[in-house]
Amino acid sequence: MSALAYDGTAMLGRQLLRVRNNPALVILTQTMPITMLLFFGYVFGSALAIPGERYRSMLVAGLLVATAANGIMTGMFQSAQDVHRGVTDRLRTLPVSRAAVPLGQAAADLVVTAVGTVPFLLVALAVGWRVEGSAPAAAGAFALLLLFRFACVWAGIYLGLLSRSEEAAGQLGSATFMLPLLSNAYIPVDNLPGWLRTVAEWNPISAVTTALRDLLGNAPVPEGSAWPVAHPVAGSLLWCAVLIGVFAPAAVRQYGRVTR
Repeated sequence: MSALAYDGTAMLGRQLLRVRNNPALVILTQTMPITMLLFFGYVFGSALAIPGERYRSMLVAGLLVATAANGIMTGMFQSAQDVHRGVTDRLRTLPVSRAAVPLGQAAADLVVTAVGTVPFLLVALAVGWRVEGSAPAAAGAFALLLLFRFACVWAGIYLGLLSRSEEAAGQLGSATFMLPLLSNAYIPVDNLPGWLRTVAEWNPISAVTTALRDLLGNAPVPEGSAWPVAHPVAGSLLWCAVLIGVFAPAAVRQYGRVTR
């Protein structure tokens, strides 16, 4: 086993222990999408020109992707917490690969996200959502979802390492809730003003949401959309590649020189 793989596995174990010792945060993070599904599905859904059950089926993919995008907030908070409590300084004195700590954090987040998605999907099934596509397509949808979460966490780790304090990271991270609002995660974007629709369709969340809806068979790809939404799987993979390609090496470099 390579040094990076060995050290990364050790850091993965550290992060999972950290999650186990702070169950309240995990419970809050995982119950929020369920609350939003019930609230949006039955309250907002009644105000849209979409039948309630169909809207809830469309909403499931949007909430899954919105939750994945929250990896930015999670990554920011955890890495900022380590930096400003001196944990990062102590870890840097150990003979471990410079990439192992952020990689372990990103991998642990992926494990927690995969496990935490199960209760949400059970509630979604209870309110009428179904996988209407093929099994391979559904598997591809969830693999794409986890890849997007992985990419978002790397962005969060980098931003957290740059933060001036835990409080600043928490405040900036909480602002990421705006990102799904500027996408097709919750509502169709067809009737938005031209410039706002363009912004929404070039939002990575819109591409991933459209890809999930298409792969799960919950809604077809809308016609006349911007390229990432018109080709959602390719657009989603491209966005993930860009996010990981930019933020993963940047986070590793920043981890190597960060100081409190």
